Amino acid sequence: MSINHQLRIVFMFLLLGVAGTLTGTGTAYSDKKKSTGNVEMAVGAKVTIEQAIKTTSEKVSGKIIEAQLKPNNLVWRVKVIKAESKVLEVHIDAESGVVINVKEGSTASKKF
Repeated sequence: MSINHQLRIVFMFLLLGVAGTLTGTGTAYSDKKKSTGNVEMAVGAKVTIEQAIKTTSEKVSGKIIEAQLKPNNLVWRVKVIKAESKVLEVHIDAESGVVINVKEGSTASKKF
């Protein structure tokens, strides 16, 4: 699967998540405020999600399954599944684009 195809899939999931958050019924005001803050934060980040995913794919081999901007410290967290079914989290500074660290997570669960 090409990186462009992966980017489209990740972007689609992010759009669905934002759309679900914005269209949810009975959402409290604080949730709307938080959602608006997340959008503003993402717009203000110097490093885009595409750049974070590209940097991750250059540093770590595997299948990218998630990319998320962490609101508390402006860090992109990109999750990658390795061939051994291990999950890695790559943390990228959203201001500079520098890889901060790579953490090994738990083994990916298999569903049948």
